[in-house]
Amino acid sequence: MNKNIPELYGSLVFSDKVMKNKLPKDVYKALRKTIENGTHLELEVANSVAVAMKEWAVENGATHFTHWFQPMTGITAEKHDSFITPVGDSEVAMDFSGKELVKGEPDASSFPSGGLRATFEARGYTAWDPTSPAFIKDRTLCIPTAFCSYSGEALDKKTPLLRSMEALSNSAVRLLHLIGNTEVTRVSTTVGPEQEYFLVDKDLYLKRKDLIFCGRTLLGAPAPKGQEMEDHYFGVLKPRVSAYMHDLDEELWKVGIPAKTKHNEVAPAQHELAPVFDTANVAVDHNQLTMEIMKNVADKHNLVCLLHEKPFEGINGSGKHNNWSMITNTGINLLNPGKTPAENIQFLIFLMAVIKAVDDYADLMRVSVASAGNDHRLGANEAPPAIVSIFLGEELNAVLDSVENDSFFGTSARVPMETGATVLPHFFKDNTDRNRTSPFAFTGNKFEFRMLGSSLSVSGPNVILNTAVAEALDAFYNELKDTSADEMEHAVHELLKRAIRKHRKIIFDGNGYTDEWIAEAQKRGLYNLKSTPDALPQFIAKKNLDLFRKHHIFSEKEVFSRYDILLENYSKTICIEGKTMAEMVMKDVMPSAMAYMQKLTQEASSKKALIPDLSIETETALLKKLTELYSEMSRQVKVLKDAVAEADAESDALKQAQLFHDSVLTAMDELRVYADAAEAMIPDDCLSYPTYDKLLFSV
Repeated sequence: MNKNIPELYGSLVFSDKVMKNKLPKDVYKALRKTIENGTHLELEVANSVAVAMKEWAVENGATHFTHWFQPMTGITAEKHDSFITPVGDSEVAMDFSGKELVKGEPDASSFPSGGLRATFEARGYTAWDPTSPAFIKDRTLCIPTAFCSYSGEALDKKTPLLRSMEALSNSAVRLLHLIGNTEVTRVSTTVGPEQEYFLVDKDLYLKRKDLIFCGRTLLGAPAPKGQEMEDHYFGVLKPRVSAYMHDLDEELWKVGIPAKTKHNEVAPAQHELAPVFDTANVAVDHNQLTMEIMKNVADKHNLVCLLHEKPFEGINGSGKHNNWSMITNTGINLLNPGKTPAENIQFLIFLMAVIKAVDDYADLMRVSVASAGNDHRLGANEAPPAIVSIFLGEELNAVLDSVENDSFFGTSARVPMETGATVLPHFFKDNTDRNRTSPFAFTGNKFEFRMLGSSLSVSGPNVILNTAVAEALDAFYNELKDTSADEMEHAVHELLKRAIRKHRKIIFDGNGYTDEWIAEAQKRGLYNLKSTPDALPQFIAKKNLDLFRKHHIFSEKEVFSRYDILLENYSKTICIEGKTMAEMVMKDVMPSAMAYMQKLTQEASSKKALIPDLSIETETALLKKLTELYSEMSRQVKVLKDAVAEADAESDALKQAQLFHDSVLTAMDELRVYADAAEAMIPDDCLSYPTYDKLLFSV
């Protein structure tokens, strides 16, 4: 580990410090103006930036450049071009122009487009995003870019995010000016995505077809020990894991990712990494890069990093907590309760805007985290339920009660924490406890959206959150815009009262895991969209199409394209899982069962031959049970294969997704019961794949 961390940090990033040193003053000033205010960047400026960027990249060992973008695959994409330009006989120069920096032209026909692009319509464009810094990875200058089609539709995750950030900023600034805060000219959303993951031994991973093809185990009897002792959470890091984490930190720090916290998670072999907050756009880019680096570093340690939401049955899966807030260009966190009446009014109106946004667009919040993998987590007593609700805590609820009822709320004094041990230092309790069952919880000066799956791009949830809050802020502005300055405080108070009464139904501070909450949520009229096929039709509901069009986030065509892509991804995922499971049972579990039955038969015959009166009841019972399981597996494999074939042949995308959910997943669950029961009876040396105890406890 490099001891000089400040020198190491950001050493492979074309950072503001590098730009200030490398660029002429007027060029630097123009670029900063674009980054801070979103103004247009002239080509002459781009040319100067390109020269400096190339020189810096070559100095740091780069030979190629790429436009690094985020298509609708959920991962990143890149096409590498070298800096070389022939200048004579066997001579080259290292060259990079402003045009190459600003625009790229990858083939758009082979990426998911949901019908926006036909196969023969190949042209697409990548456009430089100067608000996210360029970096060097594997001796290649990576330039963060947006990705769009020849006709201008967004084909990526970045473009809608940038649009939503602009929409929220415009709406927030307009409302702030109306209530008297005229110094603010821009509001940024900030995000800190916590990332959960599993580490397994690579040699064992390569013996599991399900892990290779699906990222999760489709079969597996439980290990004798799971997470029931609760001894893994925050436990001492094992040497191999610790070495991985040290190397991971170093690689992340080099590219300017502020990795801050690391620890063991609840399940065996599960861990978490959390960064410091950044603007939403940079945070999304950093999280995509983090997931890639996590996998690459794991490979160097002969490990595999699993980012699937549910790699193992019977223990917790992995999520990604999206810590979200809003900050002004004057440095004020709008979700930080203030010390003066004006600050408190500002806080309450922005707090209520978020509450209103989540209540009005809870269906879209659920859509934004919908995937085949995440369906296994949500509502499984290890993650928030599929019902979206908001946790505020006792003090904030008391504040809202006082506003609603025109009653006095005295600011509660900070309460010292009594530990009962006088030797321990004094410290103060937070104003609210945590609620790990809440999908959307206020945690002091931010909201934590806890429903995201571990493999998900955090772009989608933040697009929805930004846009919904922008809409709520616009509604508040329209209610207050004709109010005089003298009447503003009273008008805001009345607006808050109305908003609290209308949207209180989304607030729930209790245990989200109980059946009582499900019944209560139904009474309140809250959505309970249990699966991805249940949730996705809400994406194209009229009120949601209207929202996207109004704020210029998506055109109707762009919404429908994403709807089609999400349905297709869901169906393809279950289809691959169904085929993989059928193959594993036929080629691994059933042959292993047959081999063990033959071994048992031979052992029983040998015992009888040696000692005719010796009992072989144990072998007989095992043989009988394995024969029954073998027969059931044979029957259920056919049921699964037929279900996959039927679903795969369905031409309607939504009906197909529903078939994969209702028929294929059901057939997989039934087959697994028999396969896992057989696996539990078969000795390890008769199995062709490693079991849960080895996968979870070998690192």
